[in-house]
Amino acid sequence: MERSEQQAINRVVHESDILIIGGGTSGCLAATELKEHYPDLDVHIVEKAHVDRSGCLAAGMNAINAYLNPGETAESFVKYVRYDSCGLIREDLVQSMAELFEYSVKKVENWGLPILCDDDGNYVPRGRWNIKINGESLKPILAKAARDSGARIHNWVVVTDLLMDGDRCAGAVGFSLRTNTFYIFKAKAVIIATGGAAGLYKPNNAADAQHKTWYSPFNNGAGYAMGIRAGAEMTSFEMRYVALRTKDAIAPTGTLALGVGAPLVNAKGERFMQTKYRHLGGDGAPTPYRAYGPIQEVKEGRGPCYLDTTHITEEQSRQLKSAYLDMYPSQVLYWAANNIDPAQHPVEVQTTEPYVVGGHCQGGYWIDVDRRSTVPGLFAAGDVAGGAPFKFVSGCWAEGIIAARAAGKEVSGMAMPQVDEAQIDAAYERTFEPLFNYSKIKYGVRPYDMEVRLQKIMEEYAGGASCNYEMNEERLMMARQHLAELPDQFDQLVVEDTHDLMRAHEVLDRVVVAQVLVEHLMARKETRWPAYQTRTDYPERDDLNWLHFVNTRRDPANGEISVIMHPYEQLIPGDRYHPGAAPKKPTA
Repeated sequence: MERSEQQAINRVVHESDILIIGGGTSGCLAATELKEHYPDLDVHIVEKAHVDRSGCLAAGMNAINAYLNPGETAESFVKYVRYDSCGLIREDLVQSMAELFEYSVKKVENWGLPILCDDDGNYVPRGRWNIKINGESLKPILAKAARDSGARIHNWVVVTDLLMDGDRCAGAVGFSLRTNTFYIFKAKAVIIATGGAAGLYKPNNAADAQHKTWYSPFNNGAGYAMGIRAGAEMTSFEMRYVALRTKDAIAPTGTLALGVGAPLVNAKGERFMQTKYRHLGGDGAPTPYRAYGPIQEVKEGRGPCYLDTTHITEEQSRQLKSAYLDMYPSQVLYWAANNIDPAQHPVEVQTTEPYVVGGHCQGGYWIDVDRRSTVPGLFAAGDVAGGAPFKFVSGCWAEGIIAARAAGKEVSGMAMPQVDEAQIDAAYERTFEPLFNYSKIKYGVRPYDMEVRLQKIMEEYAGGASCNYEMNEERLMMARQHLAELPDQFDQLVVEDTHDLMRAHEVLDRVVVAQVLVEHLMARKETRWPAYQTRTDYPERDDLNWLHFVNTRRDPANGEISVIMHPYEQLIPGDRYHPGAAPKKPTA
């Protein structure tokens, strides 16, 4: 891009009381809750895509996977999640979101979400914690509610950095995918709701199918990366998520396991989860083992593995396909194209590449019970928030609501923070550098090339699928070394348009997240979550020495990453436990 073209980039400034980064499920709930409780506040949502079909719910859902069915309580939910997460969770965070499941679900139902009910009007359960929905239009429903609330929505805007007033978050900057515009969003408080990180590891599917993943491939960890660069404390990245999904289509398997009671079997028809993991509850073993078990069967020569659906009736098969049409229609198309009837053939399953995601697992911002991060003025909700696994959709709604209430209360009567122009100018140069490079070094590094290099490093040295998700100290040291070389090439990135500029920032952010992830994987010297975090040099779970949270903080001044340990403490029933009563200052 020539200097004259650089000058054609418009700078647009917006000021708001609260800026929400990410217009997904959590961000939309945060906006509506803010406008309901604080109608005079000016609320802005910035979304990389379009709120109508963005984020993890773009294609819909067929169940609410976290709900307190009759007989369950917030306390029983906390107990289950602690077991399912192998003994380590932030109980205060899990309980506070569970207390809002019913409130958030009823709210979205009132907006038009169809929830299946029996003849008496009760929600139809799917397993212990699930209820059935017809949720193909779930995301448009949430987007309409956010628009109707009065929040101002900025679609097609990629956020690249946070703005700071001293040590307080004071907004963010980004660029438009559709126009030559650099946006400066000044705000009294910021809620990050951008989701987790896909694309860190080599995808299971190759070539044109590489983005056929379980997690949204457009969730690149940007929300993590901007907080990491600003010095926010992160937790539990080492609890990666390795999903068990249908072969090739990569569709969720809860629809099979919970919906029609399909057990896991190996190629010999053996129900190996019940025989080998009986001490952990068999098919009810903690979720990491539902990935670890099939991995071991394939590794030891008894693969492939299946979810056995051959016991279901033809009517159940029809209902199963109908359920997938509410959230994952490509699974039904796959069966049709390959002449497969799940009533006649078991459904082959596979494990995915690892993700960092705070909803199924608990990697993300270290927050207090109000979802306030360690950076003043910065809140986190949904998949980007750490410490509270088993969120799913309703937990993300609850966290958006909690963050909104706390942020709204905090900013009422507050003056607008100040941001110096030098900081904005530096953010502008960093944002557009790959585009500016085109006129100077046309044959530099393309985003795709750096992405492939990053994924190769992570795959081979940081426990990718081809290594059976296993790692040791020596391989992780190699990952750290190779990742340290990538930032030296950041100033060589070259793009020709704003779409590829987005791709450039996606890979820049992924490198930052990968570096932090490797530090987490190195720090935890045990195997707490098999498959998610398998250390071959420390193969056992060690509650005596490792029942604590591994956190990190990157110094904004020099980029050095410090590891911080927080002891695990149980939530006292009825109490609101905050680690250290407030976010702790990092220690070496």
